[in-house]
Amino acid sequence: MQLLLMVACAYPAQASDDTVEITRHFIEAAEEGYRLSAAYSFELNHGLEDALVHGVQLYFTTEVELTRPRWYWVDEKAVRVKRTARISYNVLTRQYHVGIVGSVQQSFATLDDALFLIRRPSRWVIAQRNQLKPGEVYNVSLRMRLDRDFLPKPIQVNAFNNSEWRLEAKKTFQYRAE
Repeated sequence: MQLLLMVACAYPAQASDDTVEITRHFIEAAEEGYRLSAAYSFELNHGLEDALVHGVQLYFTTEVELTRPRWYWVDEKAVRVKRTARISYNVLTRQYHVGIVGSVQQSFATLDDALFLIRRPSRWVIAQRNQLKPGEVYNVSLRMRLDRDFLPKPIQVNAFNNSEWRLEAKKTFQYRAE
């Protein structure tokens, strides 16, 4: 295991396009609550792909915060949720595995197929019906990133000091609750 971590650290991530672009983002009301529909556009650079193939699991965290502006006081934080997806590679089966932390895992034959699930996650219930007031306008902050906190400690040291291990996007927009 230590050899595997040393190999992953020896391959520093090379910057190709270290940004995540949020290509679609909206909230829709449903019977069970308010759902976030989002799509992301990004590629793993060569270093991240090498780390993944050498046994390092990568975690992508999406954070959503809804605040209601108030003129007489600080903004009300109505909702703050986050969800983390994990991607890993199994050398024996030569398959990529993607799963939402605490949920079911799926297997894929190619990296592109596995990343598709992370780039276009299923509609996620971010708030119950009673958490938002109908007719009120909320400021929505959406953030998606490669979560370096989940990396093994030896790789974390390299990742936190190396800007090439950063994939992140932020978007803010407004939503009127239905």
